[in-house]
Amino acid sequence: MERLKGGKRRTPSSRAWLQRQLNDPYVARAAREGLRSRAAYKLAEIDDKYHLLKPAARVVDLGAAPGGWSEVAARRVGASGRVIALDILEIKPIAGVEILQLDFLDAAAPELLKERLGGKEQGRADVVLSDMAANATGHRQTDHLRIMALAEAAAAFAREVLAPGGSFLCKVLQGGTEAALLAELKRDFASVKHVKPPASRSDSAELYLLAQGFRGGGSAPG
Repeated sequence: MERLKGGKRRTPSSRAWLQRQLNDPYVARAAREGLRSRAAYKLAEIDDKYHLLKPAARVVDLGAAPGGWSEVAARRVGASGRVIALDILEIKPIAGVEILQLDFLDAAAPELLKERLGGKEQGRADVVLSDMAANATGHRQTDHLRIMALAEAAAAFAREVLAPGGSFLCKVLQGGTEAALLAELKRDFASVKHVKPPASRSDSAELYLLAQGFRGGGSAPG
């Protein structure tokens, strides 16, 4: 096990995080394989099991920076597919990915995205992804509520842009209120479940909500 050097000025939580990073096989693998983040393996493992990223699929990645999920999506949908990454942060170019420096919460974002995908009914996505997390405060319940607010906003965006039969995958944290979002998604999708890929640390409260078989025509609930 590698140990930190010169870490006396760091906070205990910072030291713990860095120690995990040093000894995380997924971090080392991402560096070897030239991927932007270990998070790429979470999407890859989920897709290996549930087959979201089919060749020629149109994929939208919300809050995509630094681009690890978009990178995996582009490889899997291939040249005939389409991947659009949205983030308010700048993202370095990724082969096969169209990057929009845009806040997905902007009221105009869904229509702009549909225009990029082909306009009106033809311009709908097959998959909407969200691995977003708000900056951690260290207070478990506050962090849970903040990430759930992002998940709920991502779900509303997905309803606006998904084609019938489409899929939605987003990060949540265990803590109670994720059950409400789960119930809401069950009204709009044929299958909804929690998934936790092996690359998601076992000691983390992180989970993913996977909704498949979108039933709607793209309008958010009133």
